[in-house]
Amino acid sequence: MKTIILALTAAVIGATFSQSAFAQVRVGVNVNIGSQPDWGPQGYDHVEYYYLPDIDVYYFVPRHQFVYISGGNWVFSAYLPSAHRHYDLYSGYKVVINEPRAYRYYQSHKVKYAKYKGHPGKKCKGGHGNGRNG
Repeated sequence: MKTIILALTAAVIGATFSQSAFAQVRVGVNVNIGSQPDWGPQGYDHVEYYYLPDIDVYYFVPRHQFVYISGGNWVFSAYLPSAHRHYDLYSGYKVVINEPRAYRYYQSHKVKYAKYKGHPGKKCKGGHGNGRNG
């Protein structure tokens, strides 16, 4: 009888730990492959922002919004600013930046990635302080 009780206890404890570990794995994974736009660089399992150096505009992937300065303020919009509404998103250079509120570092990004203006269809891993470039 003791053997049966010990076996059942071990089974319950084992099941509890395996479910807990499984739940932790599911919560800890941060993937947005399906939500990245078709025009974005390929091969990334997670992207926060694209910086488009040709037009000095960011794209916030989780909310599918462009982020740009207008009238001295940051604007979040589903559309490019009117001055760039004909910009070809498929052919322009994109810098992948995985950091919160990447646009706060706009002055740094503008200087750092200016060399990529006019470089069609290329991509660059970037970001403030992550040490991964071009």
